[in-house]
Amino acid sequence: MTDYVPRLLDNVLPELLSNLTAVSLVGPRACGKTTTAMRYATSVVRLNRHDDATLFRADPSAALDRLEPPVLLDEWQEVPEVLDAIKERVDTDPTPGRFILTGSISAAIQKTWAGTGRVTRIPTYPLTRREINHCVESDSFLDRVARNALDQLPPGPAATITDYIAMAAQGGLPESALRLQGRSRLAWLRGYLAELLSRDIATAGGDPDITKLASYVDAMAAVSGCVVDEATLLDASGIGRKTASRYQALLESVFFTDRVPAWWSNRLTRLTALPKRFVIDTALLMTVLRVSDDTVLKDSHLLGRILETFVAMQIRPELPLCDTQPSWHHLRDHGGRHEVDFVLEYGQGRLVGLEVKAGAAPDISDARHLIWLRDQIGDAFLCGVVLHTGKYSFRLSDRIYAAPISTIWA
Repeated sequence: MTDYVPRLLDNVLPELLSNLTAVSLVGPRACGKTTTAMRYATSVVRLNRHDDATLFRADPSAALDRLEPPVLLDEWQEVPEVLDAIKERVDTDPTPGRFILTGSISAAIQKTWAGTGRVTRIPTYPLTRREINHCVESDSFLDRVARNALDQLPPGPAATITDYIAMAAQGGLPESALRLQGRSRLAWLRGYLAELLSRDIATAGGDPDITKLASYVDAMAAVSGCVVDEATLLDASGIGRKTASRYQALLESVFFTDRVPAWWSNRLTRLTALPKRFVIDTALLMTVLRVSDDTVLKDSHLLGRILETFVAMQIRPELPLCDTQPSWHHLRDHGGRHEVDFVLEYGQGRLVGLEVKAGAAPDISDARHLIWLRDQIGDAFLCGVVLHTGKYSFRLSDRIYAAPISTIWA
């Protein structure tokens, strides 16, 4: 436990356990859910192990009764009938802090989910650089931009474009990000992908054609950070619409990909409704694409997509945990005349726009889409930030700033 990396979740989990009977940490396999949950549990049951699973399948109620709370039920989706036993206990004894569940399959696809109103689900994601750098007690970047507190946005440790791509290659899965390097890391990531796309997909209820699924995964990786229509994905993967829809749901259920919805307003016309798609972890993305750091640095288009996916990795885990709890979107109009990489919407329709640029010295032209959005929505626009790979933060225009990407974890 001495090497434990504090998580953003540690800022809220003690309060949740002191008030809620059961919480469920749900996120990618091997992202650190169990390591964090074990710090708060008295009894630990690993349902992905044969002996524990056999006992709980035989009589989950009797098995639970033998354990002292808080009880951690790790990888609960391996024995989904345990949810009924938990539901019964929550209904009869709502004492806070009795159960912690961890799972690597989204419950949205589970037909057996019985936790609504009894088990509070907390999204858990791969490590952010804020966590890796032990900065979890500082104010969230998302909270600070909501206050337009750009004077409170000091840059993080100095980093170059080469550094940022090296961080992206590390990703956020603890084994990849903290321990392994070189060929060992690549071998581990390839093994992770193989397990994810076979065993985890099967647990999620899928029985895909492996060759077709691999083609679809390649297509999804190729458009990470992009806005593309379904026809483009179908053409790239060579599979039918129904199959693609099923594969998309499966990949999202095992937390390999997600979608950022399009922002919409009746004050603006001609906005696309298409989502922006992302692979959740940049190390997995680069593994699927079979690209090295050097390859990324030599390809400007690929560089932009990797950087944007990397920034998404830093923002995503903060969304449900920061005080202001914004929703996130992207903005693009038909024809791509105006496009904002990320739009954060706070209460009462207030917006923050974020643009990600690979350059180290952005100028006013790099902020033109943010300026357009500011002028369109007026006072509801809190601020815009061009996140870049240089060293300095500075003002570009009214409520428009440039800041290093490392500002997110400063």
